[in-house]
Amino acid sequence: MGGKNRRGLGDAIDRRMRSAFVPARLSRMRDAMKRHVDRGYAPGLVTLVSRGTETHVDAFGTFAFGGGPPMREDTIFRLASMTKPVTAVATMILVEECRLRLDDPIDAWLPELANRSVLRAIDGPLGDTVPAARSITLRDLLGFRCGYGEVAFIAPSSPLQAALAAARLPLTVWPFADDADELMKRLGALPLACQPGERWLYHMPAEILGVLVARVTGQSLGAFMRERIFEPLGMRDTDFSVPEEKLARLPTCYVAELGTGKIVVRDEARGLFARPPAFEGGGGGLVSTASDLRAFGRALRGTSVLSRASIELMATDQVTAEQKKLSPFFPDFWDRCGWGLGLGVITQRREVGRNEGAFGWDGAFGTSFWIDPREDLIGVLMVQRSPDALTFANPLGADFWTSVYQALA
Repeated sequence: MGGKNRRGLGDAIDRRMRSAFVPARLSRMRDAMKRHVDRGYAPGLVTLVSRGTETHVDAFGTFAFGGGPPMREDTIFRLASMTKPVTAVATMILVEECRLRLDDPIDAWLPELANRSVLRAIDGPLGDTVPAARSITLRDLLGFRCGYGEVAFIAPSSPLQAALAAARLPLTVWPFADDADELMKRLGALPLACQPGERWLYHMPAEILGVLVARVTGQSLGAFMRERIFEPLGMRDTDFSVPEEKLARLPTCYVAELGTGKIVVRDEARGLFARPPAFEGGGGGLVSTASDLRAFGRALRGTSVLSRASIELMATDQVTAEQKKLSPFFPDFWDRCGWGLGLGVITQRREVGRNEGAFGWDGAFGTSFWIDPREDLIGVLMVQRSPDALTFANPLGADFWTSVYQALA
């Protein structure tokens, strides 16, 4: 073997043998995460960082304020909005099988949303409408630009927001208590907030996607996800409910109370997820573990569930600058993020954590899951304590991502 070839082989071996993380900096990350527990921000949490073949998992604290079992690697967490990327992957499987097309209308599968009327002004009277310029497409749903969504970010005191609340459809009454057909019936009785493709509106498109997947496949959303995603990837603890034999692994969930910011119990272990739900919410209904999400992340770094072409499309910002101007969300969100097909995309690096091109999403109860293709990195933060309800501040999440990136070798 020539000298040049030997050097190339040696360099490859050296790269494989080098640690993906700096050990002392991993210790710094652990210290930072433990401080949040010690100071009482959350009773406990689990972190996972995976780069190449190297994975580190840490668990701190307990299941509840005041005690309870210790957190551990197989603790099951409510994902809330981190469900959305999973629903998007389920949808894109159907696109790859040519059972759905991105730019085809969804009227045939969701007739409740055909022939829509659209509010003339988003804060106007419910009866002041015009016909929709076109049908809603699958791309509109995946891109969160279908005309349905959380109008509270734009017009919190509008008649439409009041109607959404009366129909028990917004995020403030999560989870939806009836079945999928009832959800679609209630949506179909309301006008669109805007023309399809005009604005980005959060949440509701993912719930509609879940119904669409179920109708196209003739299976429940959960059954399709289990068959095509969870079982092939070995995601044994991911589902829309927790069976009796696993309930001891589900911690108490806390939220910051609206108006006061006081931390209160949102759900106990034997609460909302102790039985199968009437509605399997594609926008926020799954539970999972850190290890299961690593398996899901690895699938989105390879081609085991979707093709590379689909993953790259999903991770490409689809929202135009004009649409972002019309679509207020959390403070400074659009300055650093975009939205692909069913998940968030980092468009500008403004902090130590997360490169441009990283993709993933967060959950209302403090969970966070992002993939960075440039660094071959998967990061998972699992906690059951929502960020501050008044300022949207999430110091735990910010410190987690700073800690992850400062630890990279």
